[in-house]
Amino acid sequence: MHGYDPAFEKAVAEFLGIYYLGLAALNAGAAYWLWQKLHKVRDAVVWLAVALGFVVLAAVSMGGAPWGLPHGLRELLNTIFTGNRGAVIFTLGSFALLVILFRFRRFFVRPRVAWTILNLSLLYLGLSMTSRPFWEIVAKPDNVPIVALAFLLGFFTWLATYKAVQNDERIKQGLPPLEKEDSEKVLVWPDLVYTELICMLALTAVLLFWAIFIKAPLEQPANRADTPNPSKAPWYFLGLQEMLVYYDPWMAGVVLPTFIILGLMAIPYIDFNKKGNGYYTIEERKFAYSMFQIGFLQLWVVLIILGTFLRGPNWNFFGPYEPWDAHKVLVLNNVNLSEYFWIDLMGMSVPEGILAREWLGIVLLIAYLFLLPPILAATIFRQFFIKMGFIRYMIMIQLLLWMLLLPIKMVLRWTINLKYIIAIPEWFFNF
Repeated sequence: MHGYDPAFEKAVAEFLGIYYLGLAALNAGAAYWLWQKLHKVRDAVVWLAVALGFVVLAAVSMGGAPWGLPHGLRELLNTIFTGNRGAVIFTLGSFALLVILFRFRRFFVRPRVAWTILNLSLLYLGLSMTSRPFWEIVAKPDNVPIVALAFLLGFFTWLATYKAVQNDERIKQGLPPLEKEDSEKVLVWPDLVYTELICMLALTAVLLFWAIFIKAPLEQPANRADTPNPSKAPWYFLGLQEMLVYYDPWMAGVVLPTFIILGLMAIPYIDFNKKGNGYYTIEERKFAYSMFQIGFLQLWVVLIILGTFLRGPNWNFFGPYEPWDAHKVLVLNNVNLSEYFWIDLMGMSVPEGILAREWLGIVLLIAYLFLLPPILAATIFRQFFIKMGFIRYMIMIQLLLWMLLLPIKMVLRWTINLKYIIAIPEWFFNF
């Protein structure tokens, strides 16, 4: 456990003082804009009060005793999100959150609601930084961009959904999408080039101040005798590194990424829906929208967050406020499906022959990839099969089933320690 460190406490207090003042200025600016531009006096007063609340938090922090989350709440979150059980809760919980946000999107895209969620998220982040384990993860120079990207991703997802909801309401009323009404063409020079120049200067200024205030995450020269624990890939490869936990390298590093690339290339050729081209919409493209959000947010962004903030030494899962103890060892006995079947269920030794040993996994994989598509074509995806035809439907459903193999395998590993559904090391085929 971390003891009292005056230097750390002082650094956190100073940072949180500036942090809360920035949030106060942000809400004061929003209040001014609501009052002057939109003439919404009541909303302006509410967010001005929020700004004053952040000023109080800033004053308390600069006084040397910043407020933090209660100890009991921290321990509860550590208990929930530690170990394999925490990984299951985090993954399934994030999926449930996406479903809720999608189902009630008309409520959550309201600017007032979205701004409230943003403030609560930023407040939670500030209150959590008083925990040293949390601070050491979030404030690490390598992880600062990931925290910023998470908020930027949330903003742009909200913006696209907000425009889509607006267009869906307009289409129901018989009105054209907003993009149709705002279709005025502008010249590349000087309009577009001028805008790009302003963005380039702004981004250069941000990077300049970033380099001044945040030290470059440079470490000592590589040493084969001193491997970092945990040894993590760059953030944009953390999804692939997480996939390597559940599949052989040839599957996680070659087959699945190839299917991702081919799937993205195949989308224009297998998509039969001509609506939604050139404007934001969800109602007219629910399936495409939901599949993209699941594939990108759930199977990529969530894996990056999982690998960055919850994966610690020895590649164990740690709670958000739990110190990363390199001596923490979890005894896991990962078992193949054939061993579960022959030893645990049948009570006998595993046969030596490959087909006799792995017949159950082979049957399950064949049923999943070849029997499930026609069943879905006759039930859930009947309309897709009729409109797309056999070839396009089979390409689409195979890409979808391969995408779903990752979360299925993840949950099976975390819950019953399933290593491989098919284990044929003689042929280097472990699935």
